[in-house]
Amino acid sequence: MNIASLVDKPLAQREFTLATDLDGTFLGGSEAERHTLYHWIETNRDTVGLIFVTGRDPQFIGDMCARGDLPWPDYVVGDVGTTIAEVRRPDISPIEPLEEDISARWRNSGARVRGALENHPGLRLQPTDFRYRVSYDLDPETFDDSAKIKVKTLGLDWLISDNRFFDVLPKGVSKGPSIRRLVTHLGMEEGRVLVAGDTLNDLSMLECGLPAVAVGNSELELVRRVSGLDHLYLAAGHGAAGIMEAIAALDLHSNQPKGA
Repeated sequence: MNIASLVDKPLAQREFTLATDLDGTFLGGSEAERHTLYHWIETNRDTVGLIFVTGRDPQFIGDMCARGDLPWPDYVVGDVGTTIAEVRRPDISPIEPLEEDISARWRNSGARVRGALENHPGLRLQPTDFRYRVSYDLDPETFDDSAKIKVKTLGLDWLISDNRFFDVLPKGVSKGPSIRRLVTHLGMEEGRVLVAGDTLNDLSMLECGLPAVAVGNSELELVRRVSGLDHLYLAAGHGAAGIMEAIAALDLHSNQPKGA
């Protein structure tokens, strides 16, 4: 059976699915550890599904996969949860029924957000024109907390991650609710889906009730917030190594990655 046919196998029929953040998580750890995890996924695609749950946009993901830097995922929850898309390589296409609520909550707020936060201390607008969010680079030394109040006044949510990024999102939309929506849509067994992350923008995903791992290089504040969750595994290994560690510790696949 070739890889192309395996990718078409529904995730609900696979033994295990990894739903992972990218930066610091799936892209974290040593080159050898990443190679071990990625190779294991590719050689087990009949039983292993892959979902990227990330702040990155579909264009970035598609470019990295096309270059061979990453294995192709089956689905993408991108843009900090504001994109839910299916992957038919090389295309990554939004699943419209799953995004209708996201769009309705956003209410074409891009211009309002940019106007409210124009020249705000400590924020620099990122150049990408996202569909359902506005994102800024954050300078913690000069950032003025009143930005949070401005966003709430607009009826939207704010999210700070890694103390470097400030995202404005539709109210109630983030990685956690969106991955849950996708899992339900696909009819997947929740106990066979592992979510993995390392920063505060992964918090809603790690808290959403699915089996979870905070990798060893996670933000200290994230670790503090999730350490009491009984469905979450705190890994010692960084990035890819932490993911493999959790797959083994939680017994999520009958053929463990050799680096676990």
